[in-house]
Amino acid sequence: MSAMTIAADSLTTLAQKTRNAARQLAATPTIVRDQALAAIADALEANAAEILAANAADCEAAQTNGIGSALYARLKLNQAKLQGAIQGVRDVGHLADPIGAVQIHRELDTGLDLQRVSCPLGVLGVIFEARPDAVMQISSLAIKSGNGVILKGGQEAIRSCTALVKAIQAGLAQTDIEPAVVQLLTTREETVALLELDQYVDLIIPRGSNSFVQFVQNNTRIPVLGHADGICHLYVDAAVDFDQAVTIAVDSKTHYPAACNAIETLLVHHNIAETFLPKLATVMGEQSVELRGDAKACEILPNIAAATAEDWTTEYSDLILAIKVVDGLEAAITHINTYGSRHTEAIATTDKPTAKEFMSQVDAAGVYHNCSTRFADGFRYGFGAEVGISTQKMPPRGPVGLEGLVTYKYELVGDGHIAATYSGSDAKPFTHKDL
Repeated sequence: MSAMTIAADSLTTLAQKTRNAARQLAATPTIVRDQALAAIADALEANAAEILAANAADCEAAQTNGIGSALYARLKLNQAKLQGAIQGVRDVGHLADPIGAVQIHRELDTGLDLQRVSCPLGVLGVIFEARPDAVMQISSLAIKSGNGVILKGGQEAIRSCTALVKAIQAGLAQTDIEPAVVQLLTTREETVALLELDQYVDLIIPRGSNSFVQFVQNNTRIPVLGHADGICHLYVDAAVDFDQAVTIAVDSKTHYPAACNAIETLLVHHNIAETFLPKLATVMGEQSVELRGDAKACEILPNIAAATAEDWTTEYSDLILAIKVVDGLEAAITHINTYGSRHTEAIATTDKPTAKEFMSQVDAAGVYHNCSTRFADGFRYGFGAEVGISTQKMPPRGPVGLEGLVTYKYELVGDGHIAATYSGSDAKPFTHKDL
């Protein structure tokens, strides 16, 4: 038996254990799951020094291996970032229980009652690059929603992820919840093997680069939730508060340039471009942002580089911003719907009808008016945390929190009722009364 076969057998056993633990978790009362989240937060705090030391070792090794600045920003886990993530775990515990919600309660006939009730998906397979904080976010959401989770972090974050999962399982060991409900994979071979476990894994959530997400989507029969690109835009309309628009643009680009909700392209109405762009360039220059522009933008800002066709389709994840001067709202919407990734798009304007048309015509999971695209985040939406952001048309869409990790089942209770009663020439009618 080869090493790969042994690894596959071992992973199947692990997945079976996770599935069994998830079934037990699904039947666990809300209070027990909330107590488990509190225990996890306590364990993470108690092991903070060990976690930060592991992350420091990951960061040092990553720098030696020449990690890119965007990935490094996602990898680094300082004290503030760790504490914020731990608070996120506690916040999830305060959210309403998504399991057992009665979405439909209908009498089909006297004594024949139908309910549609929310329930967990089962087991999540989450694969991510250089994002150790994702371990805490995803684990907490999985437990709250009654799901098991198999995590696979990038090799650059292996020490951090190992330390985090060790603490999470230690926290669970202090409760009535089986620690096997949260598992960690550590090798590249396990990633491919995980994608083949359609018998045990109900949803794959990839978080990483465009090429990585596409690889996952092309190599599994398991449903995939996620987005391949984060190409976001800000359109600055002719009717606009210049100072406000500059502030929004700077925040959207520089607050965390490695994030998928940072803007990569700025579209500016031609009527204000000659006045607005120099003002913007000054502030962006102070933030060390490299600007690239189309022909019109380069005329106005002769010191910036010329943008190429590739710039409109590039997720920089860095302090680089492409600029295009457009004829108006219609041209801006056309550009966004052509080059955007359906993630998050924004307009800066004081004209409400223009904003309304933009928000109705732009095809994206998030469409904003007069605010930064950086608000596209589960924590900021009040979800406690997120497992990822989905740009697909079918729900869940946008930042995915608890509601995206549950499905539903139809529960029908009768008293000897049979279908034949309601068919044929003497068919009895249904009452179909909502209760």
